[in-house]
Amino acid sequence: VQLQASGGGLVQPGGSLRLSCAASGSSLNYPAIGWFRQAPGKEREGVSYIRTIDNLIDYGDSVKGRFTMSRDNDKRMVYLQMNQLKPGDTGVYYCATSSHIVVRPRDLLDPDAYDSWGQGTQVTVSS
Repeated sequence: VQLQASGGGLVQPGGSLRLSCAASGSSLNYPAIGWFRQAPGKEREGVSYIRTIDNLIDYGDSVKGRFTMSRDNDKRMVYLQMNQLKPGDTGVYYCATSSHIVVRPRDLLDPDAYDSWGQGTQVTVSS
């Protein structure tokens, strides 16, 4: 599968953005799909994931209550609605697919659980 994230940009604190992730080459029928971000000089951080078998969606603690992940299987798209953005949300955002079955769902916030990565999209939150 090839993944391409889009929708990033420059937004003021408190603003919103909607990121999209388009899949090509295959369906999104993977055990899990995730969103990650990486700020300059920092490690890649898990933002959210969808576990396909039961549509479980979970979020990293820093974005819980502000971000919403969704998917459209027919369109082979995954979305990340980001509200109440903060400067700390700045970074390159990536979508990824995982072919692994993990014992603990929260492990799906670990980048090491993912196999295929798309090109990222830059999100900058600044006044």
